[in-house]
This record gives sequence, C-alpha cells and structure tokens, in this order.
Amino acid sequence: MSERGAGAVSAVVGVTAFLTLLLFAVQLVLNLYATSVVTAAAFDGARIVAGSDGGPAVEADAEARVRELIGARDDLSLTWSYSADVVALTVETSHPTALLPGMPLPFQQISRTVEVRRESLR
Repeated sequence: MSERGAGAVSAVVGVTAFLTLLLFAVQLVLNLYATSVVTAAAFDGARIVAGSDGGPAVEADAEARVRELIGARDDLSLTWSYSADVVALTVETSHPTALLPGMPLPFQQISRTVEVRRESLR
C-alpha cells in the first residue's frame, strides 16, 4: 500500500482549519472595532449638544458629526432624550460585517446609549 498523498491531505485539512479560525478572528476584531467607533461617535454627538444650549440646529450638527464618524449606514438610528441636566443619545445600527448573510447570528446589532451632563454656569 502506497503512502503517496498522505501529507497533502493533512496539509489541506490543517490549512482549512487555520483559515476558518482566521476568518472568525477577523470577524471578531471588526465587530469590536465597529462597536468602539459607534460608542465614540455617540459620545461626541452627546458632548456637542451638552456643551451648547440645545435645540434642533445643534442636534442636526451633532447628528451630522455622528454620521460622519460612523460612515454611510442605511440602518443608523439616532434618538435624543433630555432630563434636567443630562443629554442622552442612543445610537442603533448593525455591524458592518456579516459572516453569513441571511443567517441570524447573535450580537449583530450595536445599540449604545451615552449620557453626558449638560454644561452650565453656576
């Protein structure tokens, strides 16, 4: 019995396993990066509104800044809420990476709420 090709089979299996693990590692890193970008953009937007007197014009400027930082996303949702001394911004979007499109995987939605105290003179 010949042993020709035995090394090729194990090499193909090894390379396939390595590339599969690499694929999942890259997806994880991209999802973590996207989550931190959304969190930072939400904080910047809330900070812009909290540092001013508020109003629709300032909200529009802050939303433009958030959209500039996150990028062109069709499913980006921004929700503002106010209390006596806190501005809260909720940003919701999906992760830009889809490992298997159409397959419902957990953790594919990003939802971040950032609260920033309003700045005022005392």
